[in-house]
Amino acid sequence: MRLYLCGVRGSTPAPGAEFLRYGGHTSCIALAHDDAAGPALVLDGGTGLRRLTTILGGAPFDGTILLTHLHWDHVQGLPFFTAGDRPDARVSVLLPEQDGGLSAEQALARGMSPPNFPIGPGDLRGDWTFGAIAAGALKAEGFTIEARRIPHKGGPTLGYRVSDGRRAVAYLPDHCPTACGPGPEGWGEYHPAALDLARDADLLIHDAFLLPQEVAALASFGHSAADYAIGLGRRAGARRVLLTHHKPDRTDRELDQLAARVAGGTPGAAVAAEGETLQL
Repeated sequence: MRLYLCGVRGSTPAPGAEFLRYGGHTSCIALAHDDAAGPALVLDGGTGLRRLTTILGGAPFDGTILLTHLHWDHVQGLPFFTAGDRPDARVSVLLPEQDGGLSAEQALARGMSPPNFPIGPGDLRGDWTFGAIAAGALKAEGFTIEARRIPHKGGPTLGYRVSDGRRAVAYLPDHCPTACGPGPEGWGEYHPAALDLARDADLLIHDAFLLPQEVAALASFGHSAADYAIGLGRRAGARRVLLTHHKPDRTDRELDQLAARVAGGTPGAAVAAEGETLQL
């Protein structure tokens, strides 16, 4: 399994000289099978989705985009995804079942339609389909996926575990564990849904929006501390932890400091950087 880190920033893109090395695009991870020419499964459609067009090298996208939730930083790349917005593309968009019975396309259209945007989801070129999914198991593009409800402010949110039959990746980019209680360190509870997704994963990609000293003031926004992510990986037996969804004003220098602080522990932890390709 190959992973392409197309966007690792949270909340809003972060352009500028202080954000060049870790990147400013918002959440998007693309996955490819070892024998595939390019990715066919995408986790989240933030502004980082634009990078996937280059990765595909001029080919149309033929695959599935799996959204964790509908906040702007996870969907704004959809109408700007050139490899998907063309007549020969096939794009299946799956997102959490919405409260109130809205269909998947109706839910997306609340943020992507006039007067907020010139077109709606159904106006994208190519074969686009939209579906809603509940917590549980599903298959897409040759991958087996487990979805669980994860606490996060502002609408239904799913975390995912993706396996190709040999390797497994857990993906929880927006996670508010303090909603389940303070937990042993005050960073949030290690609750069953998160533990199950991360259990023995080869890689846990997890929300690291906050530092421990920021939890008291900012956890109500719906995010985790980097140290919580590592603690979750340790308790679940994950082999590696990749810290993502960086706070938009967290500079390269500050992320370097975080990377140095978490290096050498168990499990091994690293700070995600846009543009990296990981081979599992």
